Amino acid sequence: MKLSLLLGILASALFTHAGDLPFTQVPAEFAGKFSPGKSPLIFNDGTPVKTPADWQKRRAEILTGWHGIMGAWPAVIERPKIEVLETTKREGDITQRKVRIEIAPGQTGLGYLLLPATAGKRPAVFVPYYDPETSAGLSEKPLRDFAWQLARRGFVTLCIGSPGGDARKPVLSDAAKCQPLSYLGYISANMCQALASLPEVDPARIGIVGHSYGGKWSLFGSCLWDKYACAVWSDPGIIFDETRQSINYQEPWYLGLDPALTRKPGLITPDSPRTGAYKTLVVKGHDLQELEALMAPRPFLVSGGAEDPPKRWTVLNHSIAVNNLLGVSSRVAMTNREKHDPNEESNEQIYRFFEYWLKP
Repeated sequence: MKLSLLLGILASALFTHAGDLPFTQVPAEFAGKFSPGKSPLIFNDGTPVKTPADWQKRRAEILTGWHGIMGAWPAVIERPKIEVLETTKREGDITQRKVRIEIAPGQTGLGYLLLPATAGKRPAVFVPYYDPETSAGLSEKPLRDFAWQLARRGFVTLCIGSPGGDARKPVLSDAAKCQPLSYLGYISANMCQALASLPEVDPARIGIVGHSYGGKWSLFGSCLWDKYACAVWSDPGIIFDETRQSINYQEPWYLGLDPALTRKPGLITPDSPRTGAYKTLVVKGHDLQELEALMAPRPFLVSGGAEDPPKRWTVLNHSIAVNNLLGVSSRVAMTNREKHDPNEESNEQIYRFFEYWLKP
């Protein structure tokens, strides 16, 4: 039996009943343990969050606080313009449209829209990465073709690349006054709007997924824009960890942009200190568990690798606590692999997650 088929059978069985999802069960060694930093369930004045109504106020407080530090977004575009440059047919009667899409006011990006032949309104997934070709299955990079594989399973998918083409030198719209990673979140909001405007898409069933750089992008995109129904973050680093080279939120192309000082890339050192919004967030005691809690009660999966090993459950326990307050369970999931790179099993888990949460 082929490995991919075997994985499909196993994953299908695992996602049969929400209450029994094994990927949502906290290992005993991490149960009840929380990563340090500000709790999502404590207001800034120290008052505890006790009710779902309290959470809505606290949620707004977190969102306002993070935007205040990272910088304000331009207005989200209600219906981004999509120009079709080329249309081709691919395997399985999937229509591929190469598009030029409005990602921000006065700014466009190239990407691919993949449309399966399934009739009626379909679920959709936005897939950001360094370049759109990889996500669309048009490059030689293995196991990163999320958009193509999801299209083969009946999802409408949209993939784009870094704004301006270089992830380390992102081009921001003149209207944007925010950190680059927040700007990627803003682009995600516009891409959700673009997908929702398509006649083939059910706007209530739109997800987002990305790996590594795309994982950070999808994390910020889904947490900052609540119209995403669910999300998968593949090994982005779900907490600030300055001991890990790849959990590099301090870089100027993420949260460390500072007009007065450009830091030397790499780990935090006396010669290369914290800068920009990242410095402010750390000094004020903020960490990503606050942002991730904004997903509640929407489901999300951390497809963990080298940067997000099982010990990250102590981070996820904060989101679980928020979901418990809201009266829901099995909305926070994590799978684990040894290496940073995706593999067949982790990808199958991702696809099955979307099938479970986004298909009728």
